[in-house]
Amino acid sequence: MKRLAILGSTGSIGQSTLSIVEQFPERYQVAALAAGRNMNEAFAQASRWRPRMISLATEELAGELAGRLREAGITGIEVVHGTAGTVACATLPDVDFVVSAIVGVAGLEATHAAILAGKPVGLANKECMVAAGEILTRAARERKVPILPIDSEHNAVHQCMRVGAHAEVKTIWLTASGGPFRQLPLDQFANITPEQALKHPTWVMGRRITIDSATMLNKGLEVVEACRLFDVAPSQVRVTVHPQSTVHSLVEYVDGSILAQISVTDMRLPILYALAWPERPASKLTFDLAALRHLDFEPPDFERFPCLRLAFEAAEKGGAHCIALNAADEVAVEAFLDRRIPFMGIPRTIEEVLATTPEAHPATIAEVLAADREARRRARVLLP
Repeated sequence: MKRLAILGSTGSIGQSTLSIVEQFPERYQVAALAAGRNMNEAFAQASRWRPRMISLATEELAGELAGRLREAGITGIEVVHGTAGTVACATLPDVDFVVSAIVGVAGLEATHAAILAGKPVGLANKECMVAAGEILTRAARERKVPILPIDSEHNAVHQCMRVGAHAEVKTIWLTASGGPFRQLPLDQFANITPEQALKHPTWVMGRRITIDSATMLNKGLEVVEACRLFDVAPSQVRVTVHPQSTVHSLVEYVDGSILAQISVTDMRLPILYALAWPERPASKLTFDLAALRHLDFEPPDFERFPCLRLAFEAAEKGGAHCIALNAADEVAVEAFLDRRIPFMGIPRTIEEVLATTPEAHPATIAEVLAADREARRRARVLLP
């Protein structure tokens, strides 16, 4: 029995993880939940799963949940709050595996704490690896703790890399759907609205990640993440636009062989892979081979998607530039969704922030968070 801490339990990854627990009750048990601000969902999850501990975003929300649990006659659940509460969930002695799915850098401290405590981590939060991947991977190597990717692309790479030795890997190919504007004429990009950008052709995701997919900054963050997770240079990571989204990633070996991972577009499969690794339990997540009748692959257009170019440049420099890439994007995407800047204002904001970012490699999580705050400050100053 593997006891789980799920950080970000009320989000899509958290709820998909709980559905896996429901399907495999003999394998998995919920020990701790970090539920953020969704009070009703947090109460429902606490009532259903009876974890040892649950964390809410604020003291007020934690107090409200504790009161609702008492009124319902539910006992034995410790209710905590804030960053300290999330860290407590991630490091609970009863926990055997931590699913890190809190959006943004909010889950960074808890993810780092879990690794320091010797907990294997299933990582669905690419921002943690982009901002502090150098620190997280070093800590994981020192403690011999696996970081198992849950993002579909990196999970696919992880599966393909089980076949050969690390030194035999020539190129990691990350696939991208191309988003909703893959074929839109470039002269129309100035008129793109938030409503248009939020219509992803393949995946149903949160607002920020959907906009990031439309700018292909999401794929750029995945390039940085791949470098950190798999210990490869940016020159060994390539992006190919694959509109069908049936091939999740590929790994090319030095002998010319290319291995591809193909599966349904369902996040439960990479979650199950990470939870069960190195096993492969049987599941009902089967793939229809008829979907392979037509496969397209094409190079990305860096003029159309300058965010991807900026991400490769940040990956080469590492450290503070990767932190600034993620922070500036988050500020710019929020401004775009609020209609304060146009669609192409997102890459312009990122590029200007990166241009003023000093070359530095933070050595602690506190330094990473300080660099993140400074990059956000500079991005907000640039906004009209």
